[in-house]
Amino acid sequence: MGMKGWQQFWRQLSLFGLLALALTGCGKDELSTLKPSGPVAAMQFDLMKLSSAIMIGVFIVVMLIFTYVLIRYRKRPGQQGIPKQVEGNHALEILWTVIPFLLLIVMAIPTVTTGFELHKEYSKEEALQVKVTAHQFWWEFEYPDLGVATAQDLVLPVGKKVQFHVTSADVMHAFWIPALGGKIDTNPGQENKIWLQADKTGTFYGKCAELCGASHALMDFKVEVMDQAAFDSWANGMKGVQAAEPVAATAASAAQGQEIFNKSCLGCHAVAGKGGKMGPNLTNFADRERVAGILAHTPENVAEWLKDPQKVKPGNNMPNLNLDDAQTKALVDYLQTLSVK
Repeated sequence: MGMKGWQQFWRQLSLFGLLALALTGCGKDELSTLKPSGPVAAMQFDLMKLSSAIMIGVFIVVMLIFTYVLIRYRKRPGQQGIPKQVEGNHALEILWTVIPFLLLIVMAIPTVTTGFELHKEYSKEEALQVKVTAHQFWWEFEYPDLGVATAQDLVLPVGKKVQFHVTSADVMHAFWIPALGGKIDTNPGQENKIWLQADKTGTFYGKCAELCGASHALMDFKVEVMDQAAFDSWANGMKGVQAAEPVAATAASAAQGQEIFNKSCLGCHAVAGKGGKMGPNLTNFADRERVAGILAHTPENVAEWLKDPQKVKPGNNMPNLNLDDAQTKALVDYLQTLSVK
């Protein structure tokens, strides 16, 4: 490579370096591990800061010593032969053995104590119990003590511990809400447990953190944290609807869509107190902000999903019903009536 080639290489390297630095500032605050919004995330962030400070400190000290040695023992003008060799210094050898040992202790004590704290399990008297089941490529949430089940939108009360029981219906996934705490694997046939708590109201976002198939990157969910009164109102509304039979649609187009839904969709999707569990529970579908967990909730995006689910989320288990435009519109109109608000 000639001089011109090297110059072009360094220009491109500098450009990509600046671009990478700029991209580190992109993203949502509600999806960042560096802005904890709960005690679990805060404890984990403290460990990150401690280990980073120790590593940076060690790096700086080593580089200072390295620079001093390069300057102090560099070859002098007129120097002949090999300089006198110096080896063995008991004081220094003890020092650079003891210091790493002490640093490991400084890191180990808070790491172990935090690990025990995060490994605690809380009863239903101490924490809200939520069962999480991961599917390709969506999330199912059940509140066994409240008699409520939903999908894609996880609703939590602010300032209260939540004990999650996580598992998988198919392959290995990982349940992760970055702003509230670290991930935990969801394994088929096995239940893992993790507790989290949100210290402020608002919307957060969760993701699957384990490669699980073609649409792994699209396996997102929303976390809505609200005050206790609002949460109780939501739970009571969901419980009341899910204990009843589905309400018949009144508008002509929505009624036609309900007929299509009952014939083709009810075996997989539950609405109110009726339906299957192979697909997401749709009782409060119209209240959600996302379609399939990733698209903005608009009639156009709902129609796009119904017309070709594989185009939106490759590899998912929802079949293409081969709906024509009229049937799609009718089904969209019906789905927009499914609300508990």
